Amino acid sequence: MKIVLFEERQEDAWFDLSLRQLRVGEVHFYRVDDLLTGKWLFKVCVDKEACKIMVKAIKCPAGRLFSQLEGATMLFQKSIINGDLFYDIVSLTHVDGEGRVRREIAKSIEEVPSVIRENFDVKTYEEATGKKLPTNYIVTLSKKDNEKDMITLFLLERAWTLPPEEKQKTMNLMALIKKLEKTSVAEIRDVTSEQFGIEKDTIDSLLADLEAKGKIKRLDDGYVKAV
Repeated sequence: MKIVLFEERQEDAWFDLSLRQLRVGEVHFYRVDDLLTGKWLFKVCVDKEACKIMVKAIKCPAGRLFSQLEGATMLFQKSIINGDLFYDIVSLTHVDGEGRVRREIAKSIEEVPSVIRENFDVKTYEEATGKKLPTNYIVTLSKKDNEKDMITLFLLERAWTLPPEEKQKTMNLMALIKKLEKTSVAEIRDVTSEQFGIEKDTIDSLLADLEAKGKIKRLDDGYVKAV
C-alpha cells in the first residue's frame, strides 16, 4: 500500500456517534493506493481530550461491496499497556446472503487473518484495557502517531476480507509485476493466492489479457516482465 498525507488541519470538527457530540481536534486526510483493492481517501480525526482516534473512509473504489464501506469508521482508543499505544477491536467484514456487507468481531486470535497477526501486535481486550468482558474480544495495538498503520488495519479488516471476486475487479496485477520486475509466473500465482486469495485460473486469464494488450512479455524460462 502507498499511503500519502495530503492535508492537515490543526483544528476542525466532526460528529462522534459514540458520544453523540460534535468534537473538535486535528484532522488529517490521506490518499491510499492499495495494490489489491484500488484507490481510497481517508479522514483521520484526533480527539486528544477523549484519547480517541477515528479513521473514516470517505471515498472507496467502485463496486457494490466496496461502496458499502464508504463512510465506515474504525475507532482507536488509548491502551493501559502504554500511553503511546492505541487499540482497535478487531472486526472483520463478510457478505450475507443478500449481498450486504456485515462486520463480525473476532473472538479468538485464530480468527484474526495471518497478515494482521504477522505484522501487528495482537492482544486480548483484557490485556489492552484491563477490563474483563463476558466474551474476550481481540484487539490490535498501534502507536498513537502512526496513522498509516491505523489506515492499513482498516483495509486489512474491512476490505481485504471481502470475497476474492470483488477484489479481482480492482487488483492492479500490472503494478505487482512492475514491483517484482522480472518474475516467474509461479511466483505471481503464489503471491496473489497467499496474499489476495485469488485462484490460479483467474491469474492465468489476467496474465493472458495483459500479454494480448502488449503490456507484458513472456520469457522462455517461465518468467514474465513488464514491457
